[in-house]
Amino acid sequence: MAIESGLGWTTFNVDDSGGSARDIRTSTFNLDWTMPRGVQDITSLAESAMARLLLLADFSGTAAGGFDDGANLAHAVFKTVSSTSVERTMGITISGQTLNNEVILTDYALTRAQSGEFTWSVPFQLADGTVPTWS
Repeated sequence: MAIESGLGWTTFNVDDSGGSARDIRTSTFNLDWTMPRGVQDITSLAESAMARLLLLADFSGTAAGGFDDGANLAHAVFKTVSSTSVERTMGITISGQTLNNEVILTDYALTRAQSGEFTWSVPFQLADGTVPTWS
């Protein structure tokens, strides 16, 4: 398989407050995520180099886009972040590879720039202890 670009996304779904998955690709401009592992330093006085253990897996990132208050789009999905317990299913599919995680949404930030742009950003973190896995 050749190296691929980030073009041609199949889906970016986030559950709305009612639990229905909504594809919000059309109003999402940027999506970044990371799937780090914790590391414990176990280097003893007797060693000449670092020794480490891998610990728990994690998943976090930020989605950002342009304000769109159409039915079932980004604003409808995120507008309850400040007023409800916000654990949602997030699904990312690109090039046939799918990553689904239960996440908590920790903010719904809106910005109206001096030049007129009206954008949003939503940070998210792993919620349920399930290891992030591509399928």
